[in-house]
Amino acid sequence: MAKILTLTLNPALDLTVSLDQLRPGAVNRSQDQHTHAAGKGLNVAQVLADLGHRVSVGGFLGQDNLQPFEHLIQWRGFADAFVRVPGETRSNIKLVEADGRVTDINGLGPQVDEAARSALLHRLEQFAPGHDAVVVAGSLPRGVSPQWLRELLERLKALGLKVALDSSGEALRAGLQAAPWLVKPNTEELGEVLGVAVESVAEQRAAAERLLASGVEHVVVSQGEQGVRWFAKGVALHAQPPQVRIASTVGAGDSLVAGMLHGLLLSEAPTATLRRATAIAAQAVTQVGFGIRDHAQLAQLEAGVQLTEQQQEGR
Repeated sequence: MAKILTLTLNPALDLTVSLDQLRPGAVNRSQDQHTHAAGKGLNVAQVLADLGHRVSVGGFLGQDNLQPFEHLIQWRGFADAFVRVPGETRSNIKLVEADGRVTDINGLGPQVDEAARSALLHRLEQFAPGHDAVVVAGSLPRGVSPQWLRELLERLKALGLKVALDSSGEALRAGLQAAPWLVKPNTEELGEVLGVAVESVAEQRAAAERLLASGVEHVVVSQGEQGVRWFAKGVALHAQPPQVRIASTVGAGDSLVAGMLHGLLLSEAPTATLRRATAIAAQAVTQVGFGIRDHAQLAQLEAGVQLTEQQQEGR
């Protein structure tokens, strides 16, 4: 198996509240609630660990509420490259309705100063070599600019790591300038950063080809219930997941990223890679929390994934 580093620059303590239907302005009573140490990179790390990989985690953590994160790191056996900074890691509230709709209320992360940024770069210079790949995922905390993110990705590439990026907005725009090995936007995120429509297959393929021409090797476009499209040299595949009962869509994209890395780093066939990754993402929406909990269910979901080779419209 591979040795993989995940970086979560803006982690969060997620409070996931399940309720029948959200009624704004009224008293709502929850049916269940769970608190998780989370953040996109940490979510990816948990799935990678369940797939058998050796995982290291890093980023920035607030000193005032470390316990849930340090407990997760210890429980999972992750190598810890997080830099502790003053203040609290942010809290995010996720309101999950019975039909699967999720309303996010995301808090502000701690302020990350120049000393903390320099400390993380120094730590990664010592820590990152020897890893096969690094996943940089999620939003940026206060004090971390998109330009700094680009420089971080360039440093990681210079250390010989395959860099996978999963972000949005200005962070994704800046990160693309570093030509990561893999990117996983959804259609909205991809269209926003490129300034083009990406609704049709032909539009998505044209957008992906722009990124491939810039040096990105794998463009994975997630579309929720409409599945996943993967574009790479010699690869243009669409995966349609089977229908499942949705408990929460939180973590589905992170699970997809983990599944893609698993197959790619093990040099599996593209069809096997995308089929499993799509099944892992489908399983994620059936549960609250992160990780592969039921391998028998995963095998059933994998068998239900429909794969097709993508052609431009009109062909």
